[in-house]
Amino acid sequence: MTDSPSRTPRGLRALLLALRSPRTAAVSLLGFPSGLPLGLVWIAVPDWLRGMGADIRIVGLATVAQAPWSFKFLWSPVMDRFALPGLGRRRGWIALWQLALFVLVLSLALAGSRSGSPWPILWICLAIAFAAASQDIAVDAYAVEVLRKEEQGIAVGARTAVYRAAMFTAGGLAITLAGSFSWPAVLAGLAVCFVPAMLLAARAPEPEARIGRPATLKEAVWHPFVGFLARHRALEMLAFVVCYKLADNLAGALLRPFLRDMGYGDFDRGVALATVGTVATILGTLLGGVLTTPLGLGHSLWIFGLLQIFSNLGYVLVASAGVNRPLMYGAVAFETLTQGMGSGAFSVLLLRMTQKRFSATQYALFSSLFGVPRIVSGPICGFAVHAVGWAPFFWATMIAGVPGLALLHRFAPLGTREPRIDVLRPLRERPPLGAGAL
Repeated sequence: MTDSPSRTPRGLRALLLALRSPRTAAVSLLGFPSGLPLGLVWIAVPDWLRGMGADIRIVGLATVAQAPWSFKFLWSPVMDRFALPGLGRRRGWIALWQLALFVLVLSLALAGSRSGSPWPILWICLAIAFAAASQDIAVDAYAVEVLRKEEQGIAVGARTAVYRAAMFTAGGLAITLAGSFSWPAVLAGLAVCFVPAMLLAARAPEPEARIGRPATLKEAVWHPFVGFLARHRALEMLAFVVCYKLADNLAGALLRPFLRDMGYGDFDRGVALATVGTVATILGTLLGGVLTTPLGLGHSLWIFGLLQIFSNLGYVLVASAGVNRPLMYGAVAFETLTQGMGSGAFSVLLLRMTQKRFSATQYALFSSLFGVPRIVSGPICGFAVHAVGWAPFFWATMIAGVPGLALLHRFAPLGTREPRIDVLRPLRERPPLGAGAL
């Protein structure tokens, strides 16, 4: 005998409905074409270039291709202001950038087979990164607009898990397959992956409510920033975006050299970080997204925030225990699992903070701010470890997580099921200046 709706907890009912939603499925599956380019540019191409015999300085320059993901908010207003005909406000942009990625990755395969110089590869990688960051702008905006509130948790968790799987496919798996076949053949196969992605974009559901576009390009640039900053406690919210994941960003910045210093060899580090860590992160993100709906976003941010801070205690134990493989594997698994759980709940918060009318620009801004700690943590951690050693450093990372929780208390006091984002009321927007204006 099945439970009647009245006997099923509200959060669980919402979760079951979200699992059957075509909106959830569309947003989740779009994580695959989003993750492929990052795995290719970040992991596979540097390995490929070094295998070609490229100078290490050239390989280092390849990392510059990641820059568009950090600065994508600069051109995101264009996708708020303009819509391509035929596929709706967001799906048209998604399909366009997926077509560009198909052409560019195929061009990368041709460049690799015809040219012995690394420079064409570097330029094509930069173009791939720009198209991929632009695709992410459109997909993020689509998720903000199409998902119902009860669908956000499961969709974010599933999308991030699919995204990570795609990164692995275009990164580690591509490197393995290239050893058996060739880089041009592997790259051609990755290019083909964008064909079903374009079909998905064409068939994905439209948002239930029609959302108006900014009337001018100036409005698309100006209002997302000023409109948010004019809200009550806006600066505290932005500070929270930067600080919430600070503890695990600091802990993970130098994890590879930490394990090397502790006496773990290449095999142990590879298993811990490439296998155990990857699987735990995917599982944690999926679990965090799924649990956010029945637990409530406020409870989830607190629970997962505390877990991701105290998970660094495992690295304190590793730093003090000598070579102890079960302890090391357990510490990496628990830290990456809780890191993923925190990311799942945090991504739901970003969706709810974003105004649908300016979803491309605001979400791009939030996600860029979210990436700031990852950029600055490496240099900070290097000096800190040199000054105090590994065990005190990991104690310090746990302390660094406290400001994020203090800021969380400002809009989601401990015990609050849902954050009080509704108190952040935007200023009344001026009337549109005319649909034909730039």
